[in-house]
Amino acid sequence: MRYTRGFIPTIKEVPKEATNTSHVLLLRGGYVRQVGAGIYELLPLGLRVLHRIEGIVRDEMDRAGAQEVLMPALLPSEYFQETGRWDSFGDTLIRLKDRKGGEYNLGPTHEEIITDMVRRDVKSYRQMPLNLYQIQMKFRDEPRPRAGLLRCREFVMKDAYSFDIDEAGALTSYAQMRDAYHRIFKRLGLAYRIVAADSGAMGGSTSAEFQVLAQSGEDAIAACTKCDYAANIEVATAAFKADVAPDAAAMQASLKIHTPGAGGIEDVVKFIGKGLTPAHMLKSLVYTAGLRHVMVVVRGDHQVHELKLARLLKVDAVHLASDADVKSVTGASVGFAGPVGFKGDVFADHAVANVLNAVTGANESDHHLTNVNYGRDFKAELADLRTVAAGDACPECGAALDLYQGIEGGHIFILGTHYSAKMGATFLDEKGAEKPIIMGCYGIGVSRLIAAAIEQHHDENGITWPLAIAPYHVIVTPLGKEDAIREAAEKVYTSLLAAGVEVILDDRDERPGVKFKDADLLGIPLRITIGQKSLAQGKVELKKRTEKDAVLVDIDACAAAVRTLVTEAGAVLRGGSA
Repeated sequence: MRYTRGFIPTIKEVPKEATNTSHVLLLRGGYVRQVGAGIYELLPLGLRVLHRIEGIVRDEMDRAGAQEVLMPALLPSEYFQETGRWDSFGDTLIRLKDRKGGEYNLGPTHEEIITDMVRRDVKSYRQMPLNLYQIQMKFRDEPRPRAGLLRCREFVMKDAYSFDIDEAGALTSYAQMRDAYHRIFKRLGLAYRIVAADSGAMGGSTSAEFQVLAQSGEDAIAACTKCDYAANIEVATAAFKADVAPDAAAMQASLKIHTPGAGGIEDVVKFIGKGLTPAHMLKSLVYTAGLRHVMVVVRGDHQVHELKLARLLKVDAVHLASDADVKSVTGASVGFAGPVGFKGDVFADHAVANVLNAVTGANESDHHLTNVNYGRDFKAELADLRTVAAGDACPECGAALDLYQGIEGGHIFILGTHYSAKMGATFLDEKGAEKPIIMGCYGIGVSRLIAAAIEQHHDENGITWPLAIAPYHVIVTPLGKEDAIREAAEKVYTSLLAAGVEVILDDRDERPGVKFKDADLLGIPLRITIGQKSLAQGKVELKKRTEKDAVLVDIDACAAAVRTLVTEAGAVLRGGSA
């Protein structure tokens, strides 16, 4: 493509609405424009990147044996009503009515529709395993769309669904998709971790996320510094000692002390002194769970993981009790609650059982108890109820855990019969018995990977696209208006097209500095510069976007050199049009 024929509306100033790096660079580089809150149009360069990512995803899905379909985005309400998600999706579901009053929604995901597709025609065990996928726009009414393409109200997603006759087959399909995802993310040129995850609203059991590592990521990840253990902070656990209280001989007599105004952990540590640390305290919090109040106890230096607590109590969510409710159920002001003598249900994190002679609230305002021990002074149901922290022991090998930030790029689930049982998607096994189909679900946020790649691949000058997903492989930059330079640029441009390389010829009448800045902003991985000095030697300058220095290459050999770099990076050679 010739730059003068391209629609590349770059801008110099950082847009006010842009809050993160990818958002800024996508807008500045003329890749996207915002139409409304969480709604973006892809301009030519942005669409080329999207097509690159789609191509890699489609190639690996086909290689794994999946078959592509295309389902509608406008969905009749009855399918979501069959599974209960018409109500459970809440305000996230974008609903509408047709002229006759019929209720519809714009598809946020397609488990119901694909299940209906399969239940219509798959009746025998002989028709499975089966894996169907699509690449399509999804719609969700995000309450706070932000960060450009990272959190939108409409976005391009690849969603695949596997159908098997039993759990063993489902695990095989899951493993095949996991391997395909590894190949996809490696080909995309992204640094990532596969982490254990929560299935959330999709249902099912076995679940893992492919997290693109980036400091701007909104997901926290705990990963072992030695082994392969990694998990989203929502489900991450740390190793703990057996749930056994310390030796009774070491336990001292409990004593109530006056701690006026010292309601917080740090306040108590400062008030008592004498070597007391938060790790030697028990933090007691009262939560509302459904129609009851419960007390949750964690070590003073730990934090309650509310999602884990909600799962344990089998409720959708838990909330900290109001100050009035705390006073009502404990008899004390907030900050002075404790498990000793508490009349309700008490749940404690595993680490609580190992704290010897702890300090905790006395259920009396301005008072604490010292030398409190689990088992002797109070009882509680022990469970994993805390958020892991950096330095905690890995639950698999015992080495230290580290924390990272990530952007969820893909998510894989085993759904089991969560949808098939509700929708009557059954088959006859080899004995003629009717059984529900076992399902799996595998998603990749295709359009958000554009932004995720930039969050990981950029510098102070602009984007640094991996070659495999860059909109163009190389930009040819002639410096000067001399006929020899112009003719050499045309020769190089034509030879690159003939070699199957995707190339931009910057034929604008601009200063060299402007051309260089725009090339860096756009993030084109390779740049060929044609100037008088190098041309006098029959050479051109070939420079990688991520490297400081250029190398001189014979003008007749530059197309072959670029082609080699492109193929070595795993990028697709397609050719182009002058």
